[in-house]
Amino acid sequence: MCPGGAWGAMRAVHVVALGDPEEALEIRDVPVPDPDTDEVRLRVEACALQHADVFARVGHPELEPSFPKRPGTEVAGVVDAVGADVTDHAPGDRVNVYHHFTCGECEFCERGEQTMCPHDRKLGGDRPGGLAEYVTVPAANLEPVPDDVDLVTAAAWPSSFTTAWRMIVSAGGLRPAESALVLGASGGVGHAALQLADRVGATVYATTSTDWKAERAAEWAEAVIDYTAEPFDERVMELTDGRGVDLVAEHVGEETWQRSIDSLATGGRMVVCGATSGADPDVDIRSVYQRHRRIVGAPMGSRSDFRAVGRLIARGEVAPTIDRVLPLADVAEGHRAIEDREVFGKVVVKPGE
Repeated sequence: MCPGGAWGAMRAVHVVALGDPEEALEIRDVPVPDPDTDEVRLRVEACALQHADVFARVGHPELEPSFPKRPGTEVAGVVDAVGADVTDHAPGDRVNVYHHFTCGECEFCERGEQTMCPHDRKLGGDRPGGLAEYVTVPAANLEPVPDDVDLVTAAAWPSSFTTAWRMIVSAGGLRPAESALVLGASGGVGHAALQLADRVGATVYATTSTDWKAERAAEWAEAVIDYTAEPFDERVMELTDGRGVDLVAEHVGEETWQRSIDSLATGGRMVVCGATSGADPDVDIRSVYQRHRRIVGAPMGSRSDFRAVGRLIARGEVAPTIDRVLPLADVAEGHRAIEDREVFGKVVVKPGE
């Protein structure tokens, strides 16, 4: 029998329109892909959902409204077949995927800054993603998963924790004697940033919107602020005796932009990886330059960032919080939970179930 069925078919999630998850997501039978000469085919054991998957369904200014799309960026699985030129991997290998596919030749790739590459292509965005029983990816983008790390965990960290590492460590440069504010601490990137900032040894504050999320975030945060009950910048100033924090991990955007800046200490930096609430904020420019504050873009980590945080995962020093694990048929539930902010950590889909 061919992989996925008697005729080489497999199930795959497609975004077929803009709209609610129950109408806009379809599970279709499609051919099992064959790997190119430099690729491998993975049997996908787990694929984590993220806000990018939701944006593909609800619309986003940076995304083309073309359908169908096959989402799924954070993937872990088992090598099922290899291309003719692949020598470093073999069927049966347990792997996950660094999901930025780049040219390897431009000035940015030579500097090890893969996500700055002008030819960057993303799994689940520019090419069919991992919300399917099988997916093909370049062999060069695979990383081995240690035997003592389960594949659900291996799928739940690549994008969120690598982005958070970039924000907190390699771009943010957070140090043990400093303080940090993590916005949206219950989300994929937010809960990763919270753990990494705590691991650095910094004093960490967090924002969230419900008591149950605050209880979860309190494991890593000195204080958790309910941003629906009080202005978080004012509360930060109270908690820091009027000083502010050294770093703000910002991914909300328009709704929080000025309050994030106003939460910074003199000389502090705001590290930005997204703008889920919108990208056109009102901003007081003087609040930046008069206080020597910096704004740093950090939308995703490099391959070295990916490997660095992967070592922490392998040693159990940090770990993605798994909110729920769903079969492929329930992918709409996962979308709905993320969109309605009912998640702490990650939602993971198992395409084989």
